[in-house]
Amino acid sequence: MPRAAVDDNKRMNLRVRPEQKATLMRAAALRNTDLTDFVLQPALREAAAIIEAADHLILSERDSVRVLDLLDNPPTANTRLRAAAMSLPDPT
Repeated sequence: MPRAAVDDNKRMNLRVRPEQKATLMRAAALRNTDLTDFVLQPALREAAAIIEAADHLILSERDSVRVLDLLDNPPTANTRLRAAAMSLPDPT
């Protein structure tokens, strides 16, 4: 899974047009919250949903059966697979 670089700075800058910022500030005021929380909370919910979707794979019943069968009865390693395994560093 790709990971974004995160610096230790607690700030994040966004460029918005003045009318966009005014709209966000008005909506935040109507919700009795600050601009940071108003913008951050929906963004975090969306980020969590995207991460959740990326972390789960949904297989059809046919594909699920195939995966389970391959786990129970793995195919014999071919020459390329054996060569790849031999090129791995020693785990000790």
